[in-house]
Formats: sequence, C-alpha cells, structure tokens
Amino acid sequence: MSKHHEAQARRVVTGVNEAGKSCFVSDELTPDRFVAAGNTKCDIWRVASIPVSPEDGPGLEDGVITQPPASGLVYRVVSFAPDSEWDQSAGYADSQGQLAGSGDVEASGEGPAFHVTDTVDIVTILSGEIVAIMETEETVLRAGDTLIQRGTNHAWSNRTDEPVVLQSIMISAVGR
Repeated sequence: MSKHHEAQARRVVTGVNEAGKSCFVSDELTPDRFVAAGNTKCDIWRVASIPVSPEDGPGLEDGVITQPPASGLVYRVVSFAPDSEWDQSAGYADSQGQLAGSGDVEASGEGPAFHVTDTVDIVTILSGEIVAIMETEETVLRAGDTLIQRGTNHAWSNRTDEPVVLQSIMISAVGR
C-alpha cells in the first residue's frame, strides 16, 4: 500500500525584518493539505490577483480549493495514489466537495475522474509516472516532464504501484 496520504510539502517564506534586511519569516510543512482517497493536495500559496504585493500572505484562509480566485492562481504539490488503491468512480474533491466540472462517470460514459477547470495549469512531474487522459487520447508523463493543461476535460491515472508527486500552478482563465 502506498503512502500518498502522508505527503507533505515544505514551505519556506522570505520577508524583511525590522531592520529592513531580508530574512526567512517561516519554514514549515504546509499547513494547508487536503487528503482524499485518490490524492493529497498540499497548497503552498494562493494569489487573488496579479500583480501581487510582496507583503501578501499565503491566501489560503479558505482551505484547499482546487480553483484559484477569478484573477489569481494557486501553487500546489499533489501526490496521487496508485489507481489500484482507490475507487476512481468517486472522482476528485477538495475542501468544498466534489470538483466543479466533475461529471457522473456512469451517466457520462467517460473514463474515471474526468473533470475540467477554468484554468491554465502548468504541471511538472517530480517523481513517479502518471497518465494524462484527454477525451481522444492519452500520454505518459514521467519525472521532469511538464504538461500545459489549457482548460480541457481531462483525467489522471496512476497505473503503477507507487505514488506520483507533481507540482502545479493553476492560473485562472476565461472560460470557453
């Protein structure tokens, strides 16, 4: 059994001290995690809009929410369990429940956990291997590979017996 649910991400934040000198203001395992059957999301930072102020905080007061703010972005590290360890027909969720854009797998006839977000996502695989599934085809992504997910209906499949770890920046986009 893999241990994807134990995934943690370290977050080190810089700032300026009372003397006006650069310093580290925090060094911790990210307190903003969402553990589900299929994956564990560790949110690192959320930005409400661009440009940002260097003094802004992490923006994670509402917990782990997949969709970034309307004019912002969210940066996270995610660990996916092997497919054999969870019921994919349940789909993916966050602290607000089932992901927006997720459909009923049986009713839609689509594969497991298809969903869509109004974002452009830059996803880089850190370790392991995962299959990115589109409605018409799929491809295997391995450590070092990057996928640019542009608001399309998609699913993930970890067909190995080890968790896969990826980092993602999800940038709010105008819907289709």
